[in-house]
Amino acid sequence: MTQTAVIWLVYSLTNSALLLGVVGFAQQLPNFLLSPFAGVLVDRLNRHRILIVTQILSMIQSLILAALAFSGTIHIWHIIVLSIFQGCVNAIDMPTRQTFVVELVERRENLSNAIALNSSVFSGARLIGPAIAGLVIASVGASTCFLIDGVSYVAVIAGLLAMRIRPRKIDPIASSDTILHRLKEGFDYAFGFPPIRSILLLIGLVSLVGMPYTVLAPIFATNILHGGPQTLGFLMASSGLGALISAVYLSSRSTIVGLGRIIAIAPSVFGAALIVFALSKVLWLSLIAMFVLGGSLILQSTSSNTILQTIVEEDKRGRVLSLFTIAFISMATFGNLFAGSLASRIGAPYTLVISGVICIAASIYFSRQFPSLREIVLPMYDRLGLLTKHH
Repeated sequence: MTQTAVIWLVYSLTNSALLLGVVGFAQQLPNFLLSPFAGVLVDRLNRHRILIVTQILSMIQSLILAALAFSGTIHIWHIIVLSIFQGCVNAIDMPTRQTFVVELVERRENLSNAIALNSSVFSGARLIGPAIAGLVIASVGASTCFLIDGVSYVAVIAGLLAMRIRPRKIDPIASSDTILHRLKEGFDYAFGFPPIRSILLLIGLVSLVGMPYTVLAPIFATNILHGGPQTLGFLMASSGLGALISAVYLSSRSTIVGLGRIIAIAPSVFGAALIVFALSKVLWLSLIAMFVLGGSLILQSTSSNTILQTIVEEDKRGRVLSLFTIAFISMATFGNLFAGSLASRIGAPYTLVISGVICIAASIYFSRQFPSLREIVLPMYDRLGLLTKHH
């Protein structure tokens, strides 16, 4: 809700495609800079406690945003500063939350379902949030969205405090290494192992060129489809509905086998939907394209996350997932800035057509590498006992 309210507020305050990109960039730049260090912390410290702190800080940020918006004193610089602050919190929160899921799951074979379920909750929020935000903004204004967000953290913090988690064993020798040494070790491991490297590079490229469709959505809602906040809400909700259906499908799968093929195909579908959305002049076609965009994006990202979490070595989990966060979330930041400036020169539709073509090309390239990656990963699945279940 807050993300939709922020982009609507920025566009109504400034009417600028470039500033939409700048705010998106401000929110995600800390993610890019801090995530690798956060990954080292997540491998070293108590993940449960880290989450309690990040949720309290997020609540404070939302309540400040609400206070400024209600008092009518909010300026674009306030939004940028608060976006940077939230970005710093997210840089630590996101890898922590993803690795924490593994601590909550007792049996390895349930891991892929748990990760997909985690994704469905995330996608469900993306479906319901923007739709409610569109209605709330239209009836009472963006400030109410920020207030609802701030108050909602109370339930999250209470839930975390109620958990009883068995403490994780942390290697004391590894803990005495310097942060930079641990950082380098994580990078060498991730980029020296072909399956992890290929998955990270593909999702990074799709996020860089494809994800900015969410930031450019207000331009399509107002200038091309001639709507208002409800239209933006419908577009974002359609994308969220696609994401939710994909996530439900993934969480109901009985095996991890076959996810690699989904990773190979999904970016092509995403790219094709991006081109259709860019060229559409009617709401129903734009809604269908957004539905496919959300669905294919979650198929790729959740399948990638599940495979990474399954094949990664336990002591490097936080660092590899921080790289996944950079690839999936932070690369979209640079994409937002690039797409915002390109859209202000050649227009939003042409910008997204170029993005779609690049996504399809990346998908074809990955598909060619797929057989050799499969040969490396299948023996690992076998060792983990995941293939017997499949047969």
